[in-house]
Amino acid sequence: MHQSAAIRHRPSNVLRYWGLVIGAAALIAVSAKVQLPFWPVPMTLHTLAVLTLSVAMGPRLGLAAMAAYLGAGLTGLPIFSGSPERGIGLSHALGPTGGYLLGFLAASWLTGWLASNGSALRIAGAMLAGLAVVYAAGLAWLVAFVPARSLISTGLAPFLLGDLLKTGLGVALICGWRSLRSGAAR
Repeated sequence: MHQSAAIRHRPSNVLRYWGLVIGAAALIAVSAKVQLPFWPVPMTLHTLAVLTLSVAMGPRLGLAAMAAYLGAGLTGLPIFSGSPERGIGLSHALGPTGGYLLGFLAASWLTGWLASNGSALRIAGAMLAGLAVVYAAGLAWLVAFVPARSLISTGLAPFLLGDLLKTGLGVALICGWRSLRSGAAR
């Protein structure tokens, strides 16, 4: 057996990875609760948490964290934005925010994959690509809840500037974290 494969499958590493996934899912849940009330979709820190964690953790662990968050929410834990007031579990996921939740799942993998060990510019591009996936899935789903003529004004325009700022903050956090780690390693 190749040495790196043996190291990768040690019980301590498996526990560490599960700890990272559960911790990241908890951060995603907290980010859902930090919100400004909008209708039909609230403005939250989801994009900051999901995209930044996906860059930091990579595509597999980022996807696992988002899947764990979704799984916990689908079982009825009131961790989605607007829950329990707007419903819990599957009933909430089938509401206006469902497409955004699915978009976060796809974006978590894509963002982590595109950003892998990249420069600040590459990280920013990866996070913007992930954001595009979130908006595409969210708007495609939201059209079932709002008239098509108001889709952009209710599901995109109010969030765009904030999400661009959160993307910039995410890039700064990742680059700052990498800088601190490389400085500590010297």
